Amino acid sequence: MKTKFSIFSLIALAFFSVVLIAAAEVSDIDQFRSCSQCGMDRKAYGYSRMLISYNNGTQSGLCSLNCVVAELKKHAESEVKSLQVADRTTQKLVDAKTAVWVMGGNKRGVMTQVPKWAFATKDGAEAFIASSGGKISSWEETLQAARKL
Repeated sequence: MKTKFSIFSLIALAFFSVVLIAAAEVSDIDQFRSCSQCGMDRKAYGYSRMLISYNNGTQSGLCSLNCVVAELKKHAESEVKSLQVADRTTQKLVDAKTAVWVMGGNKRGVMTQVPKWAFATKDGAEAFIASSGGKISSWEETLQAARKL
């Protein structure tokens, strides 16, 4: 009887652990399905989406760098804790400042005439350039280009 109770307890513990882990891993797309600036579906544009986390604990989910620029202007008084962008290939969020950015190329940009894509690695960026064109640019150059619009 004691063995059955122990086995049941272990199974219940494992089940609740899985549930808790799944709940903790709610994606940014689930939290912010629509862009807070333009209302576009962030799941449909998962490859260009961005996430701003402010020091006050709030966050904003956006569809593109263009909408990030508008959001930052709108909330200029708020201090940014982190700014994440989707890797164009994997759609995983990476730090926007350390991402490898590509401007230009023949893939149509999101909310911009000049496409701006982020990659977690230089290899990813170079593979994109080989197939779609564009050139590697720094975060500062990319942000400055987005602010000109």
